[in-house]
Formats: sequence, structure tokens, C-alpha cells
Amino acid sequence: MRFAVTKVCASGAKARAGLLQIGSSGVETPALLLSTRKGLPAFMSPDLLSSLPLPDSLLLNVCPTHFIEVPPSKTISNIGGLHRMLGLPDHILVAAAGESTECLPSSDATNKFGASFETPAGRKLVKPSDYMELISCLQPNLWASLADEVPAWVNEKRNKTSVERTLRWLDACIALDAASGRNSLGVVVGGSSIEQRKLCATEVSKRNVSGFWIGGFGLGESVEERCSLLNAVTDCLPLGKPRIVSRLGLPEEVLEGVVDGCTCFTCQNHTRAYLNHLINVHEMLAQILLEIHNTHHYLRFFRSIREAIKAGEFDIFWK
Repeated sequence: MRFAVTKVCASGAKARAGLLQIGSSGVETPALLLSTRKGLPAFMSPDLLSSLPLPDSLLLNVCPTHFIEVPPSKTISNIGGLHRMLGLPDHILVAAAGESTECLPSSDATNKFGASFETPAGRKLVKPSDYMELISCLQPNLWASLADEVPAWVNEKRNKTSVERTLRWLDACIALDAASGRNSLGVVVGGSSIEQRKLCATEVSKRNVSGFWIGGFGLGESVEERCSLLNAVTDCLPLGKPRIVSRLGLPEEVLEGVVDGCTCFTCQNHTRAYLNHLINVHEMLAQILLEIHNTHHYLRFFRSIREAIKAGEFDIFWK
């Protein structure tokens, strides 16, 4: 993996543009990391995924705990890894256990040995050794370490415990990794505590990681708290490595409906009247077509961010 920062805002904003290169696949950043369910975005088959703009849609977020029970991780390993099983050899797969709120470990059931996750077969305790066995079988391009993410309302003692566990598990994951952490993302946690988040970010930066997964957001904090926490964390992280922020909210101005002139597959091939009919009769195809449209616009949104940074006009774009 190679990452290079190509442009940094000259103003007070901390926005930066970069290039993430993994093998023959390259993605410009900032970029959208598409959330998936067992490796594919919701309502989207591989052929529909290929219809999205490239290379913007190459980044896929997979949750290792989705593969605890079915299919068995050993089966995926025998196939040749998740890329071959999904038929997506050129996509960049980023594995992280906390990629969505439903995949988060229970903060009450997590203990010093590992994180507890809900699976189709019930609650299961996942230790660093179990987690790294999953990573070894899935063979993602990048993986985030096992972490103890907590909601915003827990007390300072619990925040401190989450940082200590996350750092200990990070060390254990790197020690168990055959590549010694070369493709790892260190997770930054600490709940709503700025002090604990800064401590975690500083300590994670000292480890042999390729980038950072800034976790613990979307769990009860306000927008104002989120901005303060992000500012505190990014100040402690080195500039030359990629950063991924999980579960951020929607942009303030979301493009709604079918926009005239939209170049996505949905708008080029179907009318608004047809979409309205599908929605009214509760046809599943409506969700598929809307997912294609919304993802297409989200990818364009991130492309606009990159172009604004490169042109030195991000402050104008942001306001």
C-alpha cells in the first residue's frame, strides 16, 4: 500500500487531497468507503456495482464478523479469499468490525479478553486471535484492528478502559499478523472524552500501522461534539498516512429524487413516474434503483470535495 498527500488547504481548514494506491488499484481521496453486507452494498449485485463511476467506487468496507458463522471463514480461505469469492478482484476491501452500528460490539458484554458481537447463532466473544484468523482467511487489502468502541454517554472510567483495551488488542493483532501490521489500520477510540481520544491517537501513531480508523462516532454524540473530537484526534495523527472516519452523518444538502441530467444508470434508463410506481407497490426494484442513484451522487459529492481542495477553494465549497 502507498499513500501520498497531493494537496493541503492553505487556509485554516485541515482538508487534504491524496492518492491511495493498492496494487494496480488507485483511489483519490477524500473518498467514499461504501458500506457492505457480507461484501456487497445493500441491494446491489456485482454487475450493478460495476456500473458505478470508477475508480471512485472501488473502496468497499467489509465487516469480518459477518463471516463468523456462514460461510465458514475456512471455506473463504480455500476459495482464495474474499476478492475471489465476491468476484471483485480489482476492488479495495477494507475490513473493520465497527463499520456500522449493527456490527459494533456490545460495550456491556465486552471484557478484557475480547469484544462480544451478535451473530446469527447468538452472541459470540471474539478475541484478537479469533479476529486475526478471520482476517487471514478473508485476505482484505486493509484491516482495522479489533477495538472496544463505546457510546458517547459512558463515564470517563469506561472511556479510559476502552482506550487501554484497544491499544492492547492492537498490539496483539499486529503480533499475530503475518505481515507485522503492514496493511493494518490502528483504531482511535475514547468515546466523548477529548483527553482519552488524544491519548489513543498519540499511542496508535507509535505503532507499526499503515493508517488510522477513527471510530466511535454515530453513537450518541452531537454534531458539535463530533467536530471537537475530530479536530483533537487529527492534530495528533501524522499527515502522511490515510485516515478513515466511520459512521459520519449525511451531508447537509442531500440531492433528493431523480435530478434532471443525472448520468447514473437509474436516471438514464428509467423515468420518475416508473420509480414512483415501484415505490407505491413496494417493489424491491425501487430500493435497488434508488440505491444506485444515491450512491452515484455520493461519489460525485466526494469528487467535488477533491476538486475543491485541489483548486484551493475548499473554504468556499464548505461554506
